[in-house]
Amino acid sequence: MKKRYIFWLAPAVVLAWASCKDKSAQQAGPPPATSVSLAEAKTGDAVYYDQYQGTVVSLNNVELRAQVSGFITGIFFKEGDIVQKGQPLYEIDKRKFQDAVAQAQANVANAQANLDKAQKDLDRYNMLLKNDAVARQTVDQATATYATSKGQVAVAKAALASARTDLSYATIVAPVTGRIGISQVRLGSQVVTGTTLLNTVSSENPIGVDVVVNEQDINRFYDLQRNSTDSTFRLVLPDGVTTYDKPGRILAIDRGVNNQTGSIKVRVQFPNEHSILKDGMSTNLKVLNNQSGNRVIIPYKAVTEQMGEFFVFVTKDTTMQQKEGGAKKDTIALQHKVTLGPRLGDRIVITSGVNAGDNVVTEGFQRLRDSGMVTLGAPPAAAGAAGAKGTKK
Repeated sequence: MKKRYIFWLAPAVVLAWASCKDKSAQQAGPPPATSVSLAEAKTGDAVYYDQYQGTVVSLNNVELRAQVSGFITGIFFKEGDIVQKGQPLYEIDKRKFQDAVAQAQANVANAQANLDKAQKDLDRYNMLLKNDAVARQTVDQATATYATSKGQVAVAKAALASARTDLSYATIVAPVTGRIGISQVRLGSQVVTGTTLLNTVSSENPIGVDVVVNEQDINRFYDLQRNSTDSTFRLVLPDGVTTYDKPGRILAIDRGVNNQTGSIKVRVQFPNEHSILKDGMSTNLKVLNNQSGNRVIIPYKAVTEQMGEFFVFVTKDTTMQQKEGGAKKDTIALQHKVTLGPRLGDRIVITSGVNAGDNVVTEGFQRLRDSGMVTLGAPPAAAGAAGAKGTKK
């Protein structure tokens, strides 16, 4: 009997406890509004760039090597200067080459004399043959001698041309207009054909900057090659601060993708009248992002991160009907998931999740929950800091 009473009494106790809890909750009322600071999301001109590590390269980089062997007898430039195409730079001892030309000229003259004699003999024998005054065999021998002499003249002339070429190689001239480096040889140094590096000449204006881009960006750079403006490419010098003041354009995109790295090389050309850019220099190439334009921008401090996702609290005015009659206006904060664009100093671009004109919470959101009530004012931490500052004064 006692157990039966306990069985019926337990539900009554639970109902009574729940009723008391509801009454205490009603007496306590809704949680107080959180004091927050707000900022309006505005649209602005968001111009931003993607950055790539670049290397300055000469568009024409030529190594100077001797094409004949000998000893250096002349150097006709100042190291580090700009040299013009065709300007003499080095001279190799010419004497043996001049002697070879003279000998070749003498050989040509000798062969030409033999040819003239063979021509006269052939003409005379042909005249005698008409009068049957000479044997046909003699005429044939004269014809063969003439042909041989003619070939010897051709050989002698070819040898003369080769000797003159060697003589011209004894003077090494600038193959392109550009800046010449520090000489690798000095007066009296011996050079060997095709082996000894004398110097390097690099063209400087225009000049290129090579960057390596991911294969997913290939189509983007092909579009930029066809359609680009003066603001598409910007170059930051090695100090990391100075921006080069000349615009660039895509000169070439490599023939194929590196199958090991999945990347491709792109070369951007820049004017370089004042030789600011040097071959081999490391730079930072900034490429205008396709999403640049009029975008929604908010303070960066309004963004929170949770599990790799980004959120912003946006306020909304609501109207609640009261029991006593009339309406009461409240402001709540709704948590919006957002997609971030690039950061612009203390602001950030929002590509989705917030609209222009929305008010976002910049301070006080640490105590907020989604749909929580808010009131405009300095958060307690900020107010306390301000009060402490005033007391200190």
